[in-house]
Parts: sequence; C-alpha cells; structure tokens
Amino acid sequence: MNILSLFVVIPVVMLLGLWISRSLNQVRGVMVVGSTCLLALSAWLTVYFIQERAAGNNAEMLLACSTPWFAPLNIAYSVGVDGISVVMLLLSSIIVFTGTFASWQLKPMTKEYFLWFTLLSTGVYGFFICTDLFTMFMFYEVALIPMYLLIGVWGSGNKEYSAMKLTLMLMGGSALLILGILGIYFFSGAQTMNVNEIAAMHNIPVEVQKIFFPFIFIGFGVLGALFPFHTWSPDGHASAPTAVSMLHAGVLMKLGGYGCFRIAMYLLPDAAQELAWVFLILTTCSVVYGAFSACVQTDLKYINAYSSVSHCGLVLFALLMMTRTSCTGAILQMLSHGLMTALFFALIGMIYGRTHTRDIRQLGGLMKIMPFLSVGYVIAGLANLGLPGFSGFVAEMTIFVGSFENADTFHRTCTIIACCSIVITAVYILRTVGKILYGKVADPHYEELTDATWDERFAVCCLVFCVAALGCAPLWASRVIESGVVPILDVICKL
Repeated sequence: MNILSLFVVIPVVMLLGLWISRSLNQVRGVMVVGSTCLLALSAWLTVYFIQERAAGNNAEMLLACSTPWFAPLNIAYSVGVDGISVVMLLLSSIIVFTGTFASWQLKPMTKEYFLWFTLLSTGVYGFFICTDLFTMFMFYEVALIPMYLLIGVWGSGNKEYSAMKLTLMLMGGSALLILGILGIYFFSGAQTMNVNEIAAMHNIPVEVQKIFFPFIFIGFGVLGALFPFHTWSPDGHASAPTAVSMLHAGVLMKLGGYGCFRIAMYLLPDAAQELAWVFLILTTCSVVYGAFSACVQTDLKYINAYSSVSHCGLVLFALLMMTRTSCTGAILQMLSHGLMTALFFALIGMIYGRTHTRDIRQLGGLMKIMPFLSVGYVIAGLANLGLPGFSGFVAEMTIFVGSFENADTFHRTCTIIACCSIVITAVYILRTVGKILYGKVADPHYEELTDATWDERFAVCCLVFCVAALGCAPLWASRVIESGVVPILDVICKL
C-alpha cells in the first residue's frame, strides 16, 4: 500500500474506532491517537519531501502510484504529492489535531460530532493526495456534505438557515465542477482522468477551454469565497461550532484555491491567460469588500468570517497574477491564513463559551479576567494584520511583491487597490482588540469567569507556535511550495 493512502486509511480507522466507542474517554482517546498519527505522518512527509528535493529528485510528483478503479472511463485511484499538497496536508493535520482539543468539552452527542468531523477531514486529506479528477471530486464532495449536519445540529444562532445556505451554494459550485470535469475529459482526447497526463498532452482547443474554464474556476471559487459567490461564508462561519469553524476556514476554503490552481489554470492554461482579467477584478473586489465588511460588524465571528473572505480573495488574486513569486505567496497565504484563522476561531469559541455573547458592544475588560485567552487573541490579531515576525507578514509581502512584477498598468492598479486592504485590516483588528480586551469590565458577572483550561491552552499554544515559527523561518516552506508552483506555471505561462 502506498504510504499516502494512510491519510485516508487512518481517518477510516478512526471512524470505526469512534463507532464502537462506548464512553466519552474512549471517543477522546480515538481522536487524540488518530489526529496525532496524522500529524506525525504529515511531519514525516514534509521532512521526506525536503530531503528528496535536496538529493536532486525532481520528479513532478513524489510517492506517485495509480491503481485502476473503473476501466470504462479510465478512472483510477491515483495519488502523489508535490510541494503544494505537502504543505496543505501539514496544515490539515495541524488543524485537525488542535481542533480535537478545542472540542474537548463539547456536548451533547460528542461521539456523533467527532464522527462527522472525522469524515470531513477524510475528504480533505483525500482531495490533497489524489491526482485523478474523478477521485478528487469524490473526496471534495465527502468534505462538503458533513458541513450541513455539523452546523445544523451542533451550531449556534440561525444554524438551520446557515447550514442550508452553505450546502445549496457549495452544491451549486459542485454542479459547475462536474460539468467542467466532463468537458476536460471528453475534449482533451487523452482518455484519462489523470491531471498530470492531461496537462502534459495540452490538446484541448482554446475555444473549448474558454467555455469550461469559468465552470471550474467559479465552481472552486465558490468555496474560496470568490466575489459575489461568498455570501454563504460569513453565515456558515458564524453558526458553526468552534472546531468546525477552524477546519472550515483553516482548511476547507483552501480546497477552493488549490482546485483553481491545480485544475482550472493548470489544465486550461490558454483560457486562464485570456480570462484572468475578469476574475482578477472579482478577486480584487473580494479583498477590499471583505475588509470593509469586517469593519462594520459587531459579532466576533462575523468579523473573522469577512476577514477570511478578504484573505482568501487574496489567494485567488495572487494566483491570477501568474508570477512565480505571487503564486508562491498565494500558497504561503493559504498556509498562513489557515493557521491564523484557526487560532482566531478557537479563541472566539472559548470566549463565547464563557461570556455567552460574541457582540463586541457587550464585551470589555477581558484582559483582567482571562489573560491567557486575551493574549492569544492579541497575537492572532497582530498576525492577521501582518506584523513582521508572524506568518501573515511573510505571505502578504510575497504576494504584493510578486503581483507588482507585472509591469502593465492594469495589474499594478489592481495590486495597489488590494494593498489598501492592509490598512483596513489594521483598523478592524485594533478596534476589536481595544474594545473587548481593555477598559472597564462590561458586565460584573464576567468577574466570576475563569481563564482557559489545559486543553484550550494546549490548542492555542500549538497554533501560536506555528504562526510564529512560519513567520520567523519561512524559507523552508517557500522552497517546498516553489518546487510545486514552478512546473504548473511552466504549463500556464509556457515559460
């Protein structure tokens, strides 16, 4: 068995273990052991990938293998990893691991909650390791479907509406995807679903590419919060339970950017070149609109949700700039934002669990009452607004420098407009931090609240460490990512 298949096998074993568990401690034990194994596997894979590249192994995909699955349509279980998928697997395992501890006290129906949570993570892992279009789409759907129940059953606020809105919009995006995938399969003439084989043949007519490129880019862009298809995201984030918000914003939305780059732009490069300007305008709107919308929110989760729209829009924006630096920055932003937003949603959930409100107008003076959670929130805020020393600064600077490498007026104008989001982000982050953490205690009952428990401290410390480590030592990640970006850009830009 290919070792990459363990990323699917371990979650399946976790599902079986959860199913036969008969107590809360057994459920927690299965989740801790399983998520630890996945984290160790992704860490080993990252080290192995770095060593192989250092040794001169320049194969496009490492650990690649293919097993026929449905011969009439040439569908195979094909797996392999490059630098992009390696860092996405590492991000996913970190979020699943910390999300387990963030949900340590979740009740009721803890067992059922973790069953759906694990099924969602199974789809995420499978999507990042597969190189077959059909199998990727299958795992993509596995990752989306559990969101309805996780929000609709364990969520808060207007959870039924949010769950249904999210499901309908993402399923709409999936309908576009399946049309685009069928178009690629039948018009490529390759008689294969393998992504790398289709890209190598490059024989889809330009006119056909122009028809199907919007289907795939918008289909994945819906999950990546592409304007104006982003409206499901804030409601979904606001109603989701803590760990689901962490996994949803931290990892699930990254499937959108990954799919846009790996499938839409890689397999339909001529259309990507000709139609990029249209989507560049939309992504610029996402970046600025998301930041401005966060400024006028009063709910902590909505603030972070609209911030995610802005930052995920920045990912698609950088990919469409199609320079080596900007695309490397886009994947770095996916990694950085995944860690930062998971930290934010974890802290917001912990604060809400104590105060029973997310309204910043009803919060104040929390630094005196829960200093650990407050300091964590300050760190998350500073990372989000791009303070040097944290991951956000490295990713955003790489994006803007790479985007400005395009010398024409249109691209540079879009870059300057997108840069304005940095200032807007600083406004809503500093405003929120000042309002909820400092000043007078807003409610006398808050004086009786406790600070973080051991499981919450552990989850927060892990995420803070990752955000700081990536900010202080980003070179290894940049090199790993660039090794996956360059072959794709060679096809897109015909370098």
